Amino acid sequence: MNQTKTAALSGCVIWALSIFMITSCVLPIFVVAGSVSSFSEYAVQMTGGWLCPEGTTPQRYSYSTTTLDDFGARQPATAYELHCVDASGATVKTDPLAYAFVWIGAWVVLGLMASTLLSFLFAAPAGVLLAKALNKIAPVASKNMIDR
Repeated sequence: MNQTKTAALSGCVIWALSIFMITSCVLPIFVVAGSVSSFSEYAVQMTGGWLCPEGTTPQRYSYSTTTLDDFGARQPATAYELHCVDASGATVKTDPLAYAFVWIGAWVVLGLMASTLLSFLFAAPAGVLLAKALNKIAPVASKNMIDR
């Protein structure tokens, strides 16, 4: 294999490794941020613009409910829903779950974009460091092979 093909192949391998390592660190942060902010007024307004029918206004609706703790005991909780309200104030559509999935999905896409950008930024320095490390190891290994 000539040196150009070797360099291209090693560059692709380094980029793939860097995107895997960076994504495994960055993506969970974006998923948590999306999950924590999914019940905010801003999240409801943004996703409501996509999910509500034309001519309706998205509103956040909350109500008291209960949930089970780790031991099966009931405890109070607050639930959130997206309500699409028309001009007369009537609720046209109720969405208890899809708006949160859309919001978290948008955060995941942002996380993937950030990971891709970071991997492009760090792939070249990672390649240089790896080449330096291999150049330190390679002469010692080849010297040991010649001595045998």
